[in-house]
Amino acid sequence: MKLTMLGTGRAVVTGCYNTCFVLHEEERYFLVDGGGGIGLLRRLKSAGIEWSRVRNMFVTHRHMDHIMGMLWMIRMICQAAKRGEYEGEARIYGHEEVIRILKEVSCMLLSEQESRFIGKAVKLIPVEDGEEQEIIGHRVRFFDIHSAKAKQFGFTMDLSENDRLSCCGDEPYNDSEKEYVQGSRWLLHEAFCLYRDADRFRPYEKHHSTVKDACGRAENLEIRNLILYHTEDMDMANRKRMYTEEGKQYFSGNLYVPDDLETIDLEADECSHDGTQEEENGEDDAVMEDQHVRSIRTALRTVRGETTGRDS
Repeated sequence: MKLTMLGTGRAVVTGCYNTCFVLHEEERYFLVDGGGGIGLLRRLKSAGIEWSRVRNMFVTHRHMDHIMGMLWMIRMICQAAKRGEYEGEARIYGHEEVIRILKEVSCMLLSEQESRFIGKAVKLIPVEDGEEQEIIGHRVRFFDIHSAKAKQFGFTMDLSENDRLSCCGDEPYNDSEKEYVQGSRWLLHEAFCLYRDADRFRPYEKHHSTVKDACGRAENLEIRNLILYHTEDMDMANRKRMYTEEGKQYFSGNLYVPDDLETIDLEADECSHDGTQEEENGEDDAVMEDQHVRSIRTALRTVRGETTGRDS
């Protein structure tokens, strides 16, 4: 399984595209959010992904920087179906409000000859809090993040029997998501700006996090690999370096600050040592690694002045 970040920016950005990404495996694609418009199609093309091959999609919530690009996907599918050039069906998942908006706006903007393919060539599928679906061969569970702004769902995907990838949408993790997120091998979490720039960008007023906040939460949740996205775009040339430097002060796992169009191999994180340890030494190595991670976490908590009554 690989993850390609089509966009990594917040709502109003010009130095990058709005946050959206594709999970892909064996020519099967799962698109999460669409960004703010037709730029989605360009991003897919630049990533080497044919738009017509994307048959599974999910929209987290109604905000323009997440939902507008999906309207273009619906248009492309319906127009291709009208020409007889689209075989099979695509599926777009979202909570009831998202699905209603997608259907109503598409019917308002597309011709009747095009919109008649909604429900046929493109299925709009409402999902409930806690609902499970099988998507590109993996179990996916959707959950309500209990947003204070607009209703929003995140999801967790089973990568294997013991490994999960979780996405908190574009707002900070809260404890209602713990059963889905705790201990995930991979976590996608928003980081609006550096902590030192909080007074400038005011992330808390917008229900967003700083890099420090996101990394501290991931540390407490025992996340192995953290991907930060949905950022400001004022210094793209140095964003990766600056966010990584701040984040590593609060997170002991593998920290990723991807650029647009960057692809991450979800099966090759450093914590697993790429599976190269000898079988007879596997248990000893695992114990040593666990002790090492615990010692780093304890040190980080001591620096932050937190109580360390138990290892985590």
